Amino acid sequence: MFLDHLAVAGETLEEASAHIEQALGVPLQDGGKHETFGTYNRLLGLRDGLYLEAIAIDPEAPNPQRTRWFDLDRFKGAPRLTNWICQVSDIEASLTVFPDGSGHPIDLARGALRWQMAVPPNGRLPFDNLFPALIQWHGDLHPAKMLRDSGCRLQRLVVYHPDALELAGLLGDLDIVVFDTGPAALRAEFETPHGPRVLE
Repeated sequence: MFLDHLAVAGETLEEASAHIEQALGVPLQDGGKHETFGTYNRLLGLRDGLYLEAIAIDPEAPNPQRTRWFDLDRFKGAPRLTNWICQVSDIEASLTVFPDGSGHPIDLARGALRWQMAVPPNGRLPFDNLFPALIQWHGDLHPAKMLRDSGCRLQRLVVYHPDALELAGLLGDLDIVVFDTGPAALRAEFETPHGPRVLE
């Protein structure tokens, strides 16, 4: 398992995108629509095969008749970094060792991209939605390979939670991801063309 990408949610896609662009000083690229969940996104390519996603409910999409991923049905307030997504090679096997509520694999597609994402029935992941969402890509295509290099590199992702030690014990060593005790939140530290920047 390793870090795949980060998600910034907003009440609108414009707000989520602006939050990233203002924090990092670089523009996002158009992404696309997720018909299964009635959402859409914009993207930012990062170094080291990672990317950032601004995501929101698509107001023009029909009701998906299911709970949306990333707890977006209950999202309120200012845009913020809400989720981190980890890539696994066998999503079914990975889910057998993680807590109840980590989700069920759902087949998804956007353009030529094909993948499975583990999505909980209520849309909310364990540890106050700070457990990583699991993703398994199918084929050689990956969004990071399709995006312009923004010149930004993720230096460190800090996952704050009152039960941070338990969460760290479940997930093990994830390189640039660190766990710290505190109110539930995410903090991403970047090196950008404009110097060090923080996204929360």
